[in-house]
Amino acid sequence: MTAALDFSFPRPTDSPVDVLVIAGEHSGDEHAARMIKAAREKNGDLKVCAVGGRHLQAAGAQLLFDLTQYSVVGFVEVLKNYRELKRLFDEIVGWIKEHRPKAVVFVDYPGMNLRIAKRLSEEGISSRSGGATRLLYYISPQVWAWKEKRKFEMAKILDSLAVIFPFEVDVFEGTQLETRFVGHPFLSSDYDLPVNYDPSGPILLLPGSRRAAIGRIAPVLFSAFSECLKSKSKLKAVCIYASEDLKELLQSILGKFPDVAERIELRPNTDSLGARAVLTSSGTMSLNCALANIPGAVAYRTHPLTYVMGRMLVKIPYIGIANVLLDKPLYPEYIQGAATRKRLAAEISDCIENVDRIKQTRNWAAELRELLDKPSSGGVADWLLEYVDK
Repeated sequence: MTAALDFSFPRPTDSPVDVLVIAGEHSGDEHAARMIKAAREKNGDLKVCAVGGRHLQAAGAQLLFDLTQYSVVGFVEVLKNYRELKRLFDEIVGWIKEHRPKAVVFVDYPGMNLRIAKRLSEEGISSRSGGATRLLYYISPQVWAWKEKRKFEMAKILDSLAVIFPFEVDVFEGTQLETRFVGHPFLSSDYDLPVNYDPSGPILLLPGSRRAAIGRIAPVLFSAFSECLKSKSKLKAVCIYASEDLKELLQSILGKFPDVAERIELRPNTDSLGARAVLTSSGTMSLNCALANIPGAVAYRTHPLTYVMGRMLVKIPYIGIANVLLDKPLYPEYIQGAATRKRLAAEISDCIENVDRIKQTRNWAAELRELLDKPSSGGVADWLLEYVDK
């Protein structure tokens, strides 16, 4: 981040504003965009502004600021960018106070979103505190993994919560927060998985969509692929990026691995592709790959201090969401020092050669789809419009 950035938001093109969406990550931007697109198909007069990314803009929202370019993760990373995040926080709150949308929909990104919601409550803007703006939350913070007390704080300030994992309804039981399972967006009728299993395809390398994560994870993925080429010299790999600036970052990292640079292709995440195996961070794309029957493993590295703090707070045995949902290691996990080139290279080989593993991946993927299927009571667009039209 740079001090020269302009955080001044434009005025709404259409007023009054029905919905302001705040989505700080690439995946949240995509999920929120599908929600807004479906809602606008049901209500063509819906006026939407967004602090999000290009997908929300394409769905018809007026983009006030591209927040996806500033997603950070981890305690240390937040400290490094604190001053800029504080300026952005104040601008968002100030815009809401001035333009008073009917509803604010927070999408994931709890570090900033819950703080904004709390401020709106403290200043009497939210409906729970006597104001006119309803505070809605789509894609819950993972309170079942860490910071469990957050759910009680959320219940005090939010009007409703739409969750994408069915077990989360039970997690919030007893908090008096209206919580609704709206189905996982990856199983929406208008969503096509960006990947598929292809036994003759390349190895898929997914280092994540945040700069800090990519800087730590991409080198070990490239190194593992280099190790694998020693015994499988004809293999090719594809590495996915979410934006042009992340492509430049990956190119700079890949330049340090000249022995494999010609064997690893960088592609935008807008392309669909087939893969025979995947090495992935614990992010959203890992669930896409699991649902697509692609065998693989999770590799994750973060700042050592962030990792130590996480180990103290996180209370679940897995970090990959497919593993969490199934409560078994569909994707074996290699975290911090355990993510070595030789171990990950061995995983690639096993994913390619082990017929039993390929079959098991397919069976467990079917279990995932059954868990996440859309409920009969309606999806996220119906949930949003119910509160906006009140």
